[in-house]
Amino acid sequence: KNDIYHTKSDSAINRHHNTVKYSYTTMKYLTALTSILAVGTAAAFAPSGANRHASTQLYNAPRHEVRSSGAAQEMDPEEMKLQVALAEHQQNAPKLGFPTDVRTLVQYNHGFAVMSTNSKANPGFPGGSVVGFAPDELGRPIFIFSGMSSHTQDLLADPRCSVTIASKEFKGAADGRVNLMGKVTLIKKGDEKEAAKAAYLAKHPGAFWVDFGDFNWFRMDEIESVRFVGGFARAGSITAEEYANAKPDLVSEFGSAIASHMNDDHMDSTIAMVAHAIPGLDVSEAVITSVDSLGMYVKCTRTPRASDQPQQFKIRLPFPRKIEDRKDVKNVIVEMTRAAASEPAAAVTEE
Repeated sequence: KNDIYHTKSDSAINRHHNTVKYSYTTMKYLTALTSILAVGTAAAFAPSGANRHASTQLYNAPRHEVRSSGAAQEMDPEEMKLQVALAEHQQNAPKLGFPTDVRTLVQYNHGFAVMSTNSKANPGFPGGSVVGFAPDELGRPIFIFSGMSSHTQDLLADPRCSVTIASKEFKGAADGRVNLMGKVTLIKKGDEKEAAKAAYLAKHPGAFWVDFGDFNWFRMDEIESVRFVGGFARAGSITAEEYANAKPDLVSEFGSAIASHMNDDHMDSTIAMVAHAIPGLDVSEAVITSVDSLGMYVKCTRTPRASDQPQQFKIRLPFPRKIEDRKDVKNVIVEMTRAAASEPAAAVTEE
Protein backbone atom coordinates (compact mmCIF):
# COMPACT_ATOMS: atom_id res chain seq x y z
CA LYS A 1 0.00 0.00 0.00
CA ASN A 2 2.32 2.63 -1.26
CA ASP A 3 0.99 6.13 -1.85
CA ILE A 4 4.12 7.39 -3.58
CA TYR A 5 4.42 4.90 -6.45
CA HIS A 6 1.65 3.13 -8.37
CA THR A 7 2.84 0.02 -10.26
CA LYS A 8 1.04 -2.36 -12.58
CA SER A 9 2.12 -5.69 -11.15
CA ASP A 10 3.25 -7.35 -7.96
CA SER A 11 6.55 -8.17 -9.62
CA ALA A 12 7.15 -4.50 -10.33
CA ILE A 13 6.37 -3.69 -6.71
CA ASN A 14 8.80 -6.33 -5.50
CA ARG A 15 11.46 -5.24 -7.94
CA HIS A 16 11.34 -1.65 -6.70
CA HIS A 17 10.53 -2.36 -3.04
CA ASN A 18 13.85 -1.16 -1.64
CA THR A 19 13.96 1.93 -3.83
CA VAL A 20 10.39 2.83 -2.95
CA LYS A 21 10.99 2.34 0.76
CA TYR A 22 13.95 4.70 0.73
CA SER A 23 12.20 7.16 -1.61
CA TYR A 24 9.14 7.28 0.66
CA THR A 25 11.35 8.35 3.56
CA THR A 26 13.14 10.86 1.39
CA MET A 27 9.93 12.38 0.04
CA LYS A 28 8.40 12.48 3.50
CA TYR A 29 11.20 14.76 4.63
CA LEU A 30 11.17 16.70 1.37
CA THR A 31 7.46 17.43 1.73
CA ALA A 32 8.08 19.04 5.10
CA LEU A 33 11.39 20.69 4.31
CA THR A 34 11.42 21.77 0.67
CA SER A 35 10.21 25.28 1.50
CA ILE A 36 13.15 25.77 3.88
CA LEU A 37 16.04 25.22 1.49
CA ALA A 38 14.32 25.48 -1.87
CA VAL A 39 11.99 28.46 -1.77
CA GLY A 40 12.38 30.32 1.47
CA THR A 41 11.05 30.19 4.98
CA ALA A 42 9.20 27.11 6.20
CA ALA A 43 6.14 26.24 8.19
CA ALA A 44 8.72 25.37 10.77
CA PHE A 45 8.73 29.10 11.47
CA ALA A 46 5.56 28.50 13.44
CA PRO A 47 6.16 27.64 17.11
CA SER A 48 5.97 24.06 18.35
CA GLY A 49 2.30 23.16 18.14
CA ALA A 50 0.49 24.67 15.20
CA ASN A 51 0.11 28.43 15.35
CA ARG A 52 -3.62 29.05 15.57
CA HIS A 53 -3.28 31.97 13.17
CA ALA A 54 -1.31 30.09 10.53
CA SER A 55 -3.13 28.96 7.42
CA THR A 56 -0.36 27.20 5.51
CA GLN A 57 -0.52 23.40 5.38
CA LEU A 58 2.38 21.41 4.02
CA TYR A 59 1.03 17.90 4.41
CA ASN A 60 -2.24 18.27 2.50
CA ALA A 61 -0.76 19.16 -0.86
CA PRO A 62 -2.24 17.44 -3.95
CA ARG A 63 -0.60 14.10 -4.64
CA HIS A 64 0.97 13.20 -7.96
CA GLU A 65 1.50 9.83 -9.50
CA VAL A 66 5.15 8.97 -10.08
CA ARG A 67 6.11 6.46 -12.74
CA SER A 68 8.20 3.55 -11.49
CA SER A 69 10.08 2.98 -14.73
CA GLY A 70 13.45 4.04 -13.34
CA ALA A 71 15.40 4.59 -10.17
CA ALA A 72 14.10 7.30 -7.90
CA GLN A 73 16.30 10.32 -7.36
CA GLU A 74 17.64 9.99 -3.87
CA MET A 75 18.70 12.81 -1.60
CA ASP A 76 22.15 12.67 -0.11
CA PRO A 77 21.72 11.26 3.45
CA GLU A 78 23.89 14.00 4.95
CA GLU A 79 21.87 16.68 3.18
CA MET A 80 18.66 15.14 4.47
CA LYS A 81 20.06 15.05 7.99
CA LEU A 82 21.02 18.72 7.74
CA GLN A 83 17.56 19.73 6.52
CA VAL A 84 15.92 17.88 9.39
CA ALA A 85 18.24 19.62 11.87
CA LEU A 86 17.42 23.00 10.30
CA ALA A 87 13.68 22.33 10.48
CA GLU A 88 13.91 21.40 14.16
CA HIS A 89 15.99 24.49 14.91
CA GLN A 90 13.49 26.77 13.19
CA GLN A 91 10.55 25.13 14.89
CA ASN A 92 12.01 25.88 18.30
CA ALA A 93 13.34 29.38 17.53
CA PRO A 94 11.46 32.04 19.57
CA LYS A 95 9.40 34.50 17.53
CA LEU A 96 7.32 37.56 18.33
CA GLY A 97 3.99 36.03 17.34
CA PHE A 98 1.56 37.21 14.67
CA PRO A 99 -0.17 40.06 16.61
CA THR A 100 3.15 41.66 17.61
CA ASP A 101 4.62 41.04 14.14
CA VAL A 102 1.67 42.79 12.48
CA ARG A 103 1.58 45.71 14.89
CA THR A 104 5.36 46.15 14.59
CA LEU A 105 5.29 46.14 10.79
CA VAL A 106 2.58 48.81 10.69
CA GLN A 107 4.30 50.97 13.33
CA TYR A 108 7.78 51.03 11.79
CA ASN A 109 6.73 51.11 8.17
CA HIS A 110 8.05 53.77 5.78
CA GLY A 111 4.66 55.47 5.94
CA PHE A 112 3.16 54.54 2.58
CA ALA A 113 0.56 51.96 1.61
CA VAL A 114 -1.76 50.90 -1.18
CA MET A 115 -5.38 51.82 -0.48
CA SER A 116 -8.14 50.04 -2.39
CA THR A 117 -11.54 51.76 -2.36
CA ASN A 118 -14.88 51.06 -4.02
CA SER A 119 -14.72 53.32 -7.04
CA LYS A 120 -17.43 55.95 -7.26
CA ALA A 121 -16.51 56.84 -10.85
CA ASN A 122 -16.40 53.21 -11.98
CA PRO A 123 -19.01 51.32 -9.93
CA GLY A 124 -18.16 47.69 -9.26
CA PHE A 125 -14.44 48.22 -9.72
CA PRO A 126 -11.80 48.77 -7.01
CA GLY A 127 -9.84 52.01 -7.06
CA GLY A 128 -6.18 51.72 -6.07
CA SER A 129 -3.97 54.53 -4.77
CA VAL A 130 -0.58 54.83 -3.10
CA VAL A 131 -1.20 56.96 -0.01
CA GLY A 132 0.75 58.30 2.93
CA PHE A 133 -0.35 57.19 6.39
CA ALA A 134 0.69 57.11 10.04
CA PRO A 135 -0.57 54.81 12.80
CA ASP A 136 -2.06 56.27 15.97
CA GLU A 137 -1.47 54.79 19.44
CA LEU A 138 -3.95 51.99 18.68
CA GLY A 139 -2.41 51.19 15.32
CA ARG A 140 -5.26 52.76 13.37
CA PRO A 141 -3.99 54.27 10.08
CA ILE A 142 -4.41 58.05 9.77
CA PHE A 143 -4.58 59.79 6.38
CA ILE A 144 -4.83 63.33 5.05
CA PHE A 145 -6.46 63.64 1.63
CA SER A 146 -7.26 66.43 -0.75
CA GLY A 147 -10.96 66.95 -1.44
CA MET A 148 -10.15 66.56 -5.15
CA SER A 149 -8.63 63.08 -4.81
CA SER A 150 -10.62 60.19 -6.25
CA HIS A 151 -10.08 58.11 -3.11
CA THR A 152 -11.55 60.94 -1.02
CA GLN A 153 -14.73 60.87 -3.08
CA ASP A 154 -14.77 57.06 -2.92
CA LEU A 155 -14.53 57.03 0.89
CA LEU A 156 -17.21 59.66 1.36
CA ALA A 157 -19.56 57.54 -0.74
CA ASP A 158 -18.50 54.18 0.76
CA PRO A 159 -16.06 54.07 3.72
CA ARG A 160 -15.22 50.39 3.19
CA CYS A 161 -11.68 49.86 1.93
CA SER A 162 -8.48 47.92 2.43
CA VAL A 163 -4.96 49.14 3.08
CA THR A 164 -1.95 46.99 2.14
CA ILE A 165 1.27 47.81 3.98
CA ALA A 166 4.63 46.25 3.10
CA SER A 167 7.50 46.00 5.55
CA LYS A 168 10.12 48.72 5.46
CA GLU A 169 12.70 46.30 4.07
CA PHE A 170 10.29 44.75 1.53
CA LYS A 171 12.00 43.49 -1.62
CA GLY A 172 9.97 40.46 -2.62
CA ALA A 173 7.64 37.61 -1.72
CA ALA A 174 9.84 36.45 1.18
CA ASP A 175 9.25 39.74 3.03
CA GLY A 176 6.34 40.74 5.26
CA ARG A 177 3.15 42.60 4.40
CA VAL A 178 -0.14 43.33 6.15
CA ASN A 179 -3.62 43.94 4.79
CA LEU A 180 -6.11 45.86 6.92
CA MET A 181 -9.77 45.89 5.91
CA GLY A 182 -12.21 48.28 7.51
CA LYS A 183 -14.02 51.59 7.31
CA VAL A 184 -12.16 54.87 6.84
CA THR A 185 -14.13 57.90 7.99
CA LEU A 186 -13.68 61.64 8.20
CA ILE A 187 -12.25 63.00 11.48
CA LYS A 188 -14.49 65.88 12.55
CA LYS A 189 -13.52 66.80 16.13
CA GLY A 190 -10.88 69.50 16.53
CA ASP A 191 -8.85 67.77 19.25
CA GLU A 192 -8.79 64.54 17.25
CA LYS A 193 -7.59 66.45 14.20
CA GLU A 194 -4.71 67.90 16.21
CA ALA A 195 -3.77 64.45 17.53
CA ALA A 196 -3.90 63.06 13.99
CA LYS A 197 -1.72 65.91 12.74
CA ALA A 198 0.91 65.26 15.43
CA ALA A 199 1.02 61.54 14.63
CA TYR A 200 1.23 62.16 10.90
CA LEU A 201 4.01 64.72 11.17
CA ALA A 202 6.01 62.38 13.39
CA LYS A 203 6.05 59.91 10.47
CA HIS A 204 6.15 62.53 7.68
CA PRO A 205 7.93 65.62 9.07
CA GLY A 206 8.00 67.31 5.67
CA ALA A 207 4.25 67.08 5.04
CA PHE A 208 3.62 70.82 4.60
CA TRP A 209 0.20 70.14 3.03
CA VAL A 210 -1.31 69.22 6.41
CA ASP A 211 -2.23 72.90 6.83
CA PHE A 212 -3.89 73.29 3.42
CA GLY A 213 -7.53 74.26 3.74
CA ASP A 214 -8.85 71.76 1.18
CA PHE A 215 -7.21 68.75 2.88
CA ASN A 216 -9.12 66.61 5.36
CA TRP A 217 -8.17 64.07 8.02
CA PHE A 218 -9.37 60.47 7.80
CA ARG A 219 -8.83 57.43 10.01
CA MET A 220 -9.60 53.71 9.77
CA ASP A 221 -11.78 53.61 12.88
CA GLU A 222 -13.35 50.21 12.29
CA ILE A 223 -10.85 47.49 11.46
CA GLU A 224 -12.75 44.38 10.38
CA SER A 225 -10.01 42.04 9.15
CA VAL A 226 -6.23 41.77 9.53
CA ARG A 227 -4.23 39.49 7.25
CA PHE A 228 -0.49 38.94 7.50
CA VAL A 229 2.08 37.34 5.21
CA GLY A 230 5.51 37.00 6.76
CA GLY A 231 7.07 35.23 3.78
CA PHE A 232 6.86 31.79 2.19
CA ALA A 233 4.82 29.31 4.25
CA ARG A 234 4.14 31.89 6.97
CA ALA A 235 0.75 33.48 6.56
CA GLY A 236 -2.47 33.88 8.49
CA SER A 237 -4.77 36.36 10.16
CA ILE A 238 -5.48 37.91 13.54
CA THR A 239 -8.61 39.44 14.97
CA ALA A 240 -9.20 43.18 15.19
CA GLU A 241 -9.13 42.84 18.97
CA GLU A 242 -5.75 41.09 18.92
CA TYR A 243 -4.40 43.84 16.68
CA ALA A 244 -5.71 46.60 18.97
CA ASN A 245 -4.21 44.95 22.06
CA ALA A 246 -0.80 44.24 20.53
CA LYS A 247 2.16 46.51 21.14
CA PRO A 248 4.97 47.10 18.64
CA ASP A 249 8.31 45.49 19.42
CA LEU A 250 10.57 48.29 20.66
CA VAL A 251 13.85 46.82 19.39
CA SER A 252 12.45 46.64 15.85
CA GLU A 253 12.37 50.44 15.74
CA PHE A 254 16.17 50.57 15.42
CA GLY A 255 16.65 47.00 14.16
CA SER A 256 17.14 48.06 10.54
CA ALA A 257 20.14 50.22 11.49
CA ILE A 258 21.73 47.27 13.27
CA ALA A 259 21.04 45.01 10.31
CA SER A 260 22.60 47.50 7.87
CA HIS A 261 25.72 47.85 10.01
CA MET A 262 26.17 44.08 10.32
CA ASN A 263 25.54 43.51 6.61
CA ASP A 264 27.97 46.23 5.54
CA ASP A 265 30.80 45.53 7.97
CA HIS A 266 30.38 42.15 9.69
CA MET A 267 28.76 39.65 7.35
CA ASP A 268 31.51 37.14 8.17
CA SER A 269 30.31 37.23 11.77
CA THR A 270 26.73 36.57 10.70
CA ILE A 271 27.85 33.61 8.54
CA ALA A 272 29.74 32.21 11.53
CA MET A 273 26.70 32.65 13.79
CA VAL A 274 24.52 30.73 11.31
CA ALA A 275 27.03 27.87 11.15
CA HIS A 276 27.30 27.82 14.94
CA ALA A 277 23.52 27.72 15.42
CA ILE A 278 22.98 24.96 12.84
CA PRO A 279 26.15 22.83 12.57
CA GLY A 280 26.84 21.87 8.98
CA LEU A 281 24.85 24.74 7.46
CA ASP A 282 27.65 26.49 5.62
CA VAL A 283 26.38 29.54 3.73
CA SER A 284 28.23 31.84 1.36
CA GLU A 285 26.13 34.89 2.21
CA ALA A 286 24.04 35.86 5.24
CA VAL A 287 22.07 39.10 5.03
CA ILE A 288 20.17 40.20 8.14
CA THR A 289 16.75 41.44 7.01
CA SER A 290 15.29 42.39 10.39
CA VAL A 291 16.16 42.48 14.10
CA ASP A 292 13.71 42.30 17.00
CA SER A 293 13.87 41.68 20.75
CA LEU A 294 13.98 37.89 20.34
CA GLY A 295 16.29 37.44 17.37
CA MET A 296 17.04 38.12 13.72
CA TYR A 297 15.78 36.98 10.35
CA VAL A 298 18.65 36.19 8.01
CA LYS A 299 18.50 35.62 4.25
CA CYS A 300 21.09 32.97 3.42
CA THR A 301 22.67 31.85 0.17
CA ARG A 302 23.93 28.28 -0.05
CA THR A 303 24.74 25.63 -2.65
CA PRO A 304 23.46 22.27 -1.35
CA ARG A 305 25.43 19.05 -1.58
CA ALA A 306 25.31 17.35 -4.99
CA SER A 307 24.11 20.57 -6.63
CA ASP A 308 25.70 23.40 -8.54
CA GLN A 309 22.75 25.76 -8.15
CA PRO A 310 22.82 28.25 -5.25
CA GLN A 311 19.63 28.64 -3.26
CA GLN A 312 18.35 31.50 -1.12
CA PHE A 313 16.20 31.00 1.97
CA LYS A 314 15.41 32.89 5.14
CA ILE A 315 16.03 31.53 8.63
CA ARG A 316 15.34 32.67 12.16
CA LEU A 317 18.48 33.23 14.27
CA PRO A 318 17.33 33.61 17.89
CA PHE A 319 19.07 35.58 20.62
CA PRO A 320 20.11 33.70 23.77
CA ARG A 321 17.83 36.00 25.79
CA LYS A 322 15.24 38.72 25.24
CA ILE A 323 16.70 42.12 24.37
CA GLU A 324 15.57 45.24 26.21
CA ASP A 325 17.51 48.09 24.58
CA ARG A 326 19.99 49.01 21.85
CA LYS A 327 23.07 48.49 24.00
CA ASP A 328 21.89 45.02 24.92
CA VAL A 329 21.57 44.11 21.23
CA LYS A 330 25.21 44.95 20.70
CA ASN A 331 26.26 42.96 23.74
CA VAL A 332 24.30 39.88 22.67
CA ILE A 333 25.62 39.99 19.10
CA VAL A 334 29.17 40.22 20.44
CA GLU A 335 28.46 37.21 22.68
CA MET A 336 27.06 35.23 19.75
CA THR A 337 30.00 36.21 17.53
CA ARG A 338 32.52 35.14 20.16
CA ALA A 339 30.73 31.85 20.68
CA ALA A 340 30.84 31.19 16.92
CA ALA A 341 34.42 32.26 16.28
CA SER A 342 37.73 30.98 17.53
CA GLU A 343 38.97 34.54 18.12
CA PRO A 344 37.23 37.35 20.04
CA ALA A 345 34.88 39.50 17.97
CA ALA A 346 37.22 42.46 18.19
CA ALA A 347 35.87 44.15 15.09
CA VAL A 348 32.32 44.17 16.37
CA THR A 349 33.37 45.15 19.91
CA GLU A 350 35.27 48.18 18.73
CA GLU A 351 32.09 49.55 17.19
